[in-house]
Amino acid sequence: MSFEHFHPCVASWFTQHFERPSAVQAAAWPAIKQGQHTLLAAPTGSGKTLAEFLAIIDDLLQEGLTFGLPQQTRVLYVSPLKALSNDIEKNLQQPLMGIRDELLMQGLADVDIRVAVRTGDTPPSARERMRRTPPHILVTTPESLFILLTSQSGRRMLRDVRNVIVDEIHAVAGNKRGAHLLLSLERLCALAQQPVVRIGISATQKPIDAMARYLVGQRDAPCRIVDTGHIR
Repeated sequence: MSFEHFHPCVASWFTQHFERPSAVQAAAWPAIKQGQHTLLAAPTGSGKTLAEFLAIIDDLLQEGLTFGLPQQTRVLYVSPLKALSNDIEKNLQQPLMGIRDELLMQGLADVDIRVAVRTGDTPPSARERMRRTPPHILVTTPESLFILLTSQSGRRMLRDVRNVIVDEIHAVAGNKRGAHLLLSLERLCALAQQPVVRIGISATQKPIDAMARYLVGQRDAPCRIVDTGHIR
């Protein structure tokens, strides 16, 4: 896997912590970098968090260094589990802090990529901070996304989203909760000022083609499938 399209600080941080990209990372990054709708099917422990996020973080970093990063929510991460939402926020802090350290060591300007969690348990004070200063990456649940789309402040925050990541997609596909989520994604895409790239992740999903169609909705847009197998 070549890091030629990644900023040197991102590549340096990764190579200091990992011997090489995993199979799902090596296959997913080029597709995400090219702005393709992408469905990742890989076993637990295969590095799916960085597979879904590192290329997006790199895009935010390069934009921040070139133009300055605006106070806009660019990435929406939707998880059906509140606990998983909090885990993702914690897992993102390590690469974000490490990449900022690399920027400092290389004498480059700091780029502060902010992450926040919005669920039913988020206190009012934290919600108010998000309204005043939107996070660049917003982590939420299907139900909280629905509520955000019904509020004026929520719609204002979501209109700049460019990437939406749906984790554990198998847990909602085919049930009422999944139908509501798909409707919310369509409302998000209608609201957004730019086309929204959809990325889906799961450890177990069959049939894979049907799951890809569920992810992108009823449209002709192609979906890149990255299937590195599964573990029973």
